[in-house]
Amino acid sequence: MASHYRKALVHIQLLDRKLIMEKGFLDKVEDNAAVRIWSETTQRKKGDSLADGYVLELWDFTRISVTQNNLQELKEIWGQWNDEVRQLFYHNYEDLPYLLDVKVDKHLFRALTQFWNPAYSCFTFGKVDLMPTIEEYVALLRCSKFQVDKVYSRAVNVPTFLKKLMNITGMSEQWFATQIKQKVDSKCIPCKSLKDLILAHPDVRKRVDVFSLSINGLFVFPKTLRHVDKVVTDLFD
Repeated sequence: MASHYRKALVHIQLLDRKLIMEKGFLDKVEDNAAVRIWSETTQRKKGDSLADGYVLELWDFTRISVTQNNLQELKEIWGQWNDEVRQLFYHNYEDLPYLLDVKVDKHLFRALTQFWNPAYSCFTFGKVDLMPTIEEYVALLRCSKFQVDKVYSRAVNVPTFLKKLMNITGMSEQWFATQIKQKVDSKCIPCKSLKDLILAHPDVRKRVDVFSLSINGLFVFPKTLRHVDKVVTDLFD
């Protein structure tokens, strides 16, 4: 009798755990759907910031590059980290590392070229575009540490790109002086420099922050191949 009781108890506990996991998954799905609906509704209500009377002129020919940043080295670093470091990353940046496993469909991008909108520099379908807002990124990735307000506003005394990198990484001004590059119209830092920091930095918290900076700069907000643009640092303290 006791054996049957224990088996029944274990079965009930497993069912409870399964229900909790399913509920958590469904909650995430519902949250993501709510974000999408809210975004589309807001776009329809608020419109856009283009000047009145602007007439969209679609190009006869559009050239886009489907070349992607190679995230394999970041995947390997993530695979080498122990559970303690990973939990620290999850605590600070939540679902961000899951992006390392996202596959980008090159054929889909080629099919989307006809919907490229030069006015917004993104793909648009009627009055709905495919450019997520920073709030959508925060909600979908559950990354509440992002400094959303800093993306939309500027303080009176704005730290330079160098100072922001020093705050994020803890490295000296002399070290970054030789690392920062000028690419077209913006300053950036090579992903190799950040990778070296992740591997060698003595402070595990700084390694986690630099890893997050790398994912955001190479995958979420890429601008120049194999480099992290300075605007990405606006997401951090």
